[in-house]
Amino acid sequence: MTAPHWLALYAGLLLAWAAVFLIGVDNGWAMALHDMFRLPVDAVGLAGAFAMWLIMAAAMMLPTALPAFATHDDIADSQGTGGGGRLVAGYLVVWVGFSGVAAVAQLVLSRAGVLEGVWLAAALLTLAGAYQFSAVKDACLSKCRQPLTFFMNHWDEGPLRMGLRLGATCLGCCWALMTLGLVGGAMNLGFMALATLLMVLEKLTRGAWVPRAIGLACLTGAGYLIGGTI
Repeated sequence: MTAPHWLALYAGLLLAWAAVFLIGVDNGWAMALHDMFRLPVDAVGLAGAFAMWLIMAAAMMLPTALPAFATHDDIADSQGTGGGGRLVAGYLVVWVGFSGVAAVAQLVLSRAGVLEGVWLAAALLTLAGAYQFSAVKDACLSKCRQPLTFFMNHWDEGPLRMGLRLGATCLGCCWALMTLGLVGGAMNLGFMALATLLMVLEKLTRGAWVPRAIGLACLTGAGYLIGGTI
């Protein structure tokens, strides 16, 4: 794991989590970064929101994909083919696209005056909770849990297309939990650390108990919010 794309991954992870940590610092040389990402989304605009979601995607999703990247490199090394950098690039393209969509959605919701509303938070929690029990979630999670099978099935596509496919599969698994960042979790260290841990646990464990427990927690949270407003 000393190849250039691995070193770039390590650097990207460190920088992303360092940025998240520094945003919570309200003094010293990190003040400018703190102010930029703590301003309302209308103030930072689309570019600022996009940068925020890129940092979140890098910090939260790259750790969940490390086992798959390592599996690819094991196969590639045994065959003398390489291509790990192109695999990672394809994966990142998908999450860059997600970051753009999330940034636009955040800006639209903010200008509509519903971003801070309880009902939006309840709706997103309900959506995320229900998705944890869906067949699509199970199918995507199953592929994420078996990277060796995934690569054996798609090896002929080449590393870039496999990276795009892996990113799409990962997106299918985790998009609903990531959208919770729209309601109070954007660049929030506690939310990001917890969500990353849960998504890693989903992929490293077997059976349905972890995704189902996350789903129940989300639905319980939604019920609590709805009950408090009725």
